[in-house]
Amino acid sequence: MITDSKEIFDQVLVNPLKNGANKIRIISGYASANMVARHAEYIKNTMRKSFSTELIIGMGGSDGIELANHRSLIQLQNSSDLKFRCNYIVNPPPVHSKLYLWMRGDEPYICFSGSANFTQNAFSTSMREAVSLVDPSLGLNYFETLANESMNCADESIEHFIDFYESKRIILDFKKDSNQDSQLKERFTDRVTLSLLHSDKYEVPARSGLNWGQRPGREKNQAYINIPADIGRSGFFPDIRNTFTILTDDDKHLICVRAQANGKGLHTTLNNSLMGEYFRYRLGLKNGEFVTLEHLIRYGRTDVDIYKLDEETYYLDFSV
Repeated sequence: MITDSKEIFDQVLVNPLKNGANKIRIISGYASANMVARHAEYIKNTMRKSFSTELIIGMGGSDGIELANHRSLIQLQNSSDLKFRCNYIVNPPPVHSKLYLWMRGDEPYICFSGSANFTQNAFSTSMREAVSLVDPSLGLNYFETLANESMNCADESIEHFIDFYESKRIILDFKKDSNQDSQLKERFTDRVTLSLLHSDKYEVPARSGLNWGQRPGREKNQAYINIPADIGRSGFFPDIRNTFTILTDDDKHLICVRAQANGKGLHTTLNNSLMGEYFRYRLGLKNGEFVTLEHLIRYGRTDVDIYKLDEETYYLDFSV
């Protein structure tokens, strides 16, 4: 039985790839898009190996699934940057099991079962979890049985089987109505403002920030938002290794991570061009276009406000 959090992460999610495994099939009562992205990003950066993920979430039929998480799972499934498919159990009773089955080609290779949901909390020191080896053939039979009782997350009729709830809706309502009472406004004081300009000059950096990709050999949309050192140390953002979701004022979902030296850059994970594409779209620019101070001034602002909703969910306001 494995109980150490780092060992659980390594043994369950990493080491099988070293021995030729190339597909992980996961059953989890609860799961997050942030964990999917964190796992894929870790493998991409440390091992540079290709693998696919098939995820079945078991408790959505009874407990519902947060809408932001649901939309992010669909976004990951549609992404060309990873091989990912996500299904929800739609037949009762709900499934609270947790199973991690690695395949080598079409053959079951190694399988773990235990208490750990496929979430960042479960694979961190904030939770005590335990997993053990189980017969991979039995794991494959169980996965295939549940797959037949599930429906893909992007299926047009999925809303008839799953309750999608908007637990973060209150801040979106707040942003739409600036005249709400001061008591409501006080609930959202956990906020930072990040400049899109050079820290020492009143201009957009030529080869960093929104123009990080504007150099030979890079994809021109690559971009990040600079996080000043004092904000980076404050605990406002998660640790460098953790991914998190940013909801935007125009109802987009960006799965992000802190990168660069000491976590000074706010990136979109897996594909850091998505951040640059997003801001160029907001500014009315072409993909890959060089961003200037004049573009930001014409748009109406040179910074963004970011609100912390919880440890894995943030709200970005770039409205004028």
